[in-house]
Amino acid sequence: MSNIHIFAEKLRSLGLRPTQQRIIIYSLLFDRKDTFHFTIDDLQNILKNTSTKKISLATIYNTIHSLKDKGYLKEISINSEKTYFDTNISKHHHFFDESKRELIDLNDKDVGKIKIKKAVPGKKITSIEVLVKIANNN
Repeated sequence: MSNIHIFAEKLRSLGLRPTQQRIIIYSLLFDRKDTFHFTIDDLQNILKNTSTKKISLATIYNTIHSLKDKGYLKEISINSEKTYFDTNISKHHHFFDESKRELIDLNDKDVGKIKIKKAVPGKKITSIEVLVKIANNN
């Protein structure tokens, strides 16, 4: 079975109609060896430069948010204006290179034990993920 058929079946299993545009998006995100960090704008630019099919921003946005809602992407908010998505959905930390506007995975073993001293009434901590912002040393 070709990757296109595998991706189409995966999309169907998620309750998404496997259109050519969604298959192209899914392939770009998951047919790779390494973790992929991206913004919607990044993905739109990559698709414009690599795909012969026109894919609307709405299709990109809706597909990404559907994949996130189904648990296949992690959303990482850098600030109120910038959101990244990560194909690695495991609990892990990140560096954010402010000069390159790039997320870089940071393994749990590279971060010491974190102790939270404040509790929120009626809530429990389900995970702790650290975002370390880095910049050029100028």
